[in-house]
Amino acid sequence: MGRHRHDDILSLDDLEAAARRYLPKPVFGYIVGGSESETSLRANRAAFDHFRFLPRVLVDVSHGSQARTIFGKTYATPFGIAPIGLSALSAYRGDIVMARAAATADIPMIVSGSSLIPLEDIAAAHPGAWFQAYLPGDQAQIDALIERVARAGFAALVLTADTPVASNRENHVRAGFNAPLRPSLALAWQGLTHPRWLLGTFVQTLLRHGMPHFENNYATRGAPILSRNVLRDYSDRGHLAWPHFERIRALWKGSLVLKGVLHPDDATRACAAGADAVIVSNHGGRQLDGAVSALHMLERVVGVCGSTPVMLDGGLRRGTDVLKALALGARFAFLGRPFIYAAAVGGEALVARAIALLKKEVAIDMALLGINSLDELSASRHLVRVQALRDGAPAVPAPAPTAGSGSPQR
Repeated sequence: MGRHRHDDILSLDDLEAAARRYLPKPVFGYIVGGSESETSLRANRAAFDHFRFLPRVLVDVSHGSQARTIFGKTYATPFGIAPIGLSALSAYRGDIVMARAAATADIPMIVSGSSLIPLEDIAAAHPGAWFQAYLPGDQAQIDALIERVARAGFAALVLTADTPVASNRENHVRAGFNAPLRPSLALAWQGLTHPRWLLGTFVQTLLRHGMPHFENNYATRGAPILSRNVLRDYSDRGHLAWPHFERIRALWKGSLVLKGVLHPDDATRACAAGADAVIVSNHGGRQLDGAVSALHMLERVVGVCGSTPVMLDGGLRRGTDVLKALALGARFAFLGRPFIYAAAVGGEALVARAIALLKKEVAIDMALLGINSLDELSASRHLVRVQALRDGAPAVPAPAPTAGSGSPQR
């Protein structure tokens, strides 16, 4: 497939296969993989099959709008780009490529704290972007990082709370991936056998920008992405606790989001501590394997958050997935992997196409549901719960929640 011809990309699912061909095995393995047995990774996708739509007919849907507002800003559609670490290793200037496409499409983007491009450069490409921070362990370093993010002008700060330690990502090791990458003959062979990536991403980055480093874990530059001896330090997050969140709330004057929430009690505490929103997430199946899918906890978290917006990531690939999440109470839904696949294979043009494909699906699915506005969606009116398919047995409808018990709070 030519780099600038994407007619065969008809859905977000098509992007994974294209990226598998384009990227070296270690880099693709880093993106696609989860932790341990990948139970949560698979469950994230399967969760959407536990709900079916109940459409209405003979409704005038000629004036539908999928615009969505949060933090005082109205976006063109209710989904955005989730934080994706090491994007510039997968795609040339990957964070900036996605930021530009998101800004043009008028959707939110969350910049990863594990990005390899300085956050100031990414903020310039998408002035309304949000920044996701992995907090350092030292309070002075936390304060310095927060000040740096504020100076860059990010619209929201997203604190990821579900990474107190590095998870057991043995599948990354099997794929030959480490962070930082270790020089080896096997790694060199992967580069040589994927020349488009080697020349178009890695070599071009080295020639124009030098060796990539972890730029945004701290207020200062971190480790290089390719090193024989340097180790990336994950050990300083284990003692982080609610007092750190409360201090950040006092320091940060903009919108503050807590990401990685699954338990309703944590959501309750976040809202009480001043969170402006929470993101229900199990880190894309990359942290605690066997953790419940975000979609299955969404209604319970919405139920305790009152007027505080709740968002979701994990497993979304279709417009129908986005609408199911919104019907269950999410204000926005975020996707990560498909957009970095697009950036790797086709740069900004293919990221823009991926956004357009998903936006088109949302529009079609809204019309087929019989709604003109996303605020019309609710679980009680538009979803039927089904039991998981077992042993080939057909899905069995279960009662939908009564009005008020599971309807989204706005």
